[in-house]
Amino acid sequence: MAFVASDSQKNGYGGSGGGGGGLLKGLIRRKLVDSAESKSSSSASGEPSYHRHHHHQLAKALTVPHLIAIGVGSTIGAGVYILVGTVAREHSGPALTFSFLIAGIAAALSAFCYAELASRCPSAGSAYHYSYICVGEGVAWLIGWALILEYTIGGSAVARGISPNLALLFGGADRLPVFLARQTIPGLNIVVDPCATILVFVATGLLCVGIRESTLVQGIVTCANICAMIFVIVVGGYLGFKTGWPGYELPLGYFPFGVDGMLAGASTVFFSYIGFDSVASTAEEVKNPQRDLPMGIGFALSICCMLYMLVSAVIVGLVPYYSMDPDTPISSAFATHGINWAAYIITVGACTALCSTLMGSMLPQPRILMAMARDGLLPSFFSDVSKQTQVPVKSTVVTGLLSGTLAFFMDVDQLAGMVSVGTLLAFTMVAISVLILRYVPPDVVPLPPSFQDAIDSVAVQYGCSSNNGKIEVENPKVHISSCESTPLLVCKQGAAEHPLLEKSDAKCCFVVNEENRRKIAGWTIMFTCVGVLVLTYAASNLGLPSYLRYTTCGIGGVLLLSGLVVLTFIDQDEARHNFGHSGGFICPFVPLLPIACILINAYLLINLGSATWIRVSVWLFIGMVVYLFYGRTHSTLRDAVYVPVAHVDQIYQSSAGLLA
Repeated sequence: MAFVASDSQKNGYGGSGGGGGGLLKGLIRRKLVDSAESKSSSSASGEPSYHRHHHHQLAKALTVPHLIAIGVGSTIGAGVYILVGTVAREHSGPALTFSFLIAGIAAALSAFCYAELASRCPSAGSAYHYSYICVGEGVAWLIGWALILEYTIGGSAVARGISPNLALLFGGADRLPVFLARQTIPGLNIVVDPCATILVFVATGLLCVGIRESTLVQGIVTCANICAMIFVIVVGGYLGFKTGWPGYELPLGYFPFGVDGMLAGASTVFFSYIGFDSVASTAEEVKNPQRDLPMGIGFALSICCMLYMLVSAVIVGLVPYYSMDPDTPISSAFATHGINWAAYIITVGACTALCSTLMGSMLPQPRILMAMARDGLLPSFFSDVSKQTQVPVKSTVVTGLLSGTLAFFMDVDQLAGMVSVGTLLAFTMVAISVLILRYVPPDVVPLPPSFQDAIDSVAVQYGCSSNNGKIEVENPKVHISSCESTPLLVCKQGAAEHPLLEKSDAKCCFVVNEENRRKIAGWTIMFTCVGVLVLTYAASNLGLPSYLRYTTCGIGGVLLLSGLVVLTFIDQDEARHNFGHSGGFICPFVPLLPIACILINAYLLINLGSATWIRVSVWLFIGMVVYLFYGRTHSTLRDAVYVPVAHVDQIYQSSAGLLA
């Protein structure tokens, strides 16, 4: 018996990793998921593996309170102090609280997906890392490249928002110290913001000191912001009960804009929940990732949703929604009741919120750069980890210099929409990765060429010789009836032959191959995603003729519902139980929850506007060029040999025996 070429191999997963075998193979090659078993096996063999990195490791220092501080601090920005007025006036009215609740539930769908993948694959890189394991190198590169853009622009935009709030505390922009005040360069009409750059450099220094120290500072700043929000809730609630909540006693009722307005408000405030994904980027630095990561993500999102709902419920009750100041809704609401001094507390809350969000925006990017450099897609410079602080100092400094320069020279408000693209693409890809993990997890994994002798040795044990030094591999996931052994390796009869039901030896009645189920699940996931794309595009494009729009919506809806039904009734892959680290969080309601997550995020992506997509397309095109000329040829998987998942441990043991 020996290894048999599988369909996955014919598509580029078997034999060579595809470094020189064509662009398609390079785009779809997937890396090995880290696991406790693979680490111990690789350590015993003394051989390198693609889940072991030859560098100093990040510090295992974070626990649940640290993760909550990162999640809440990265999520609650100063936008909530303005957003309540804008959304209430234009969309939701007094139903703003329900808009925040619906948006929080939608964000929770992505949080569930992140929680499962983060606990199963606790390595740096977040959505980039999950996409590389479940989907392929090409998609992972685009996700990582989009996240680099998101965090760079996001950090710069947040930094430039701090100086106007500081000016309010000082009594006006003209009263700020000269070295902090914005200045206009004569002749160039460029407004520089030294305050933003100084804050970026301070945040960079804190992040370089160590993850525990920077998280402690972020936690303190976040607590100050939460105290300001609690002040709004408590004092505003007292004023509301004292005055009878005038904002709720309106002739138009609680839904002046109808349910549609409430849903439109939910789609707007959804972006105020972006930030909890920063928790997943620290997975490699968590002491107990299987337990702490899901708890950190869940608690952080719950706290943010609760604070948003309470603040919005109080403010829309103090003042009729149509009377709110769109720029300073909370301060003006308190001013109408004679509490003008509340503006100072609210401004302090906004400043601390921005500072905390700045650190939250700058924390994930160095770790994504480090993960991409580890995989060979970026220069190894970015993968260096400091011996003293156990953080990627070089990547952090580069991130700080880039963000600080942008914050100093550019008004990045027009580019703010590009931040949402990276986040929503990541959310979408994480949900797709959950479906792949459950139904079609990788059946072959990469090993370095140095394992070739061990692979040949295992092949010889099963009575089959290698083919020109390369072993072709078979999907080992077969169920055996009335057999004492584990899934077998069956002899190759020819490259074109791949029987779905094969005769076994005298001990076994027959071997049932699961390839049919995997093919059905794989195609169904693809058509479901196509249906989501068609449905959301047609539903959002009001310029289409009515008959064409409804027809397209119908086609997309049929594909979506058909995919949901098929995935609901076919079995999930048994190999999912052994994928990555076991014992962590399991996402509920699969496939309904991930598909709903994909649908919501795709709808929000399409509605970002053509101008945003044009800018993002330019950045993604640059990323494609970088990948083609550098990443593809320097990938650590370019010379990988792919072997069945079920036989990795045996190959490690054989390698250890050969070394002995």
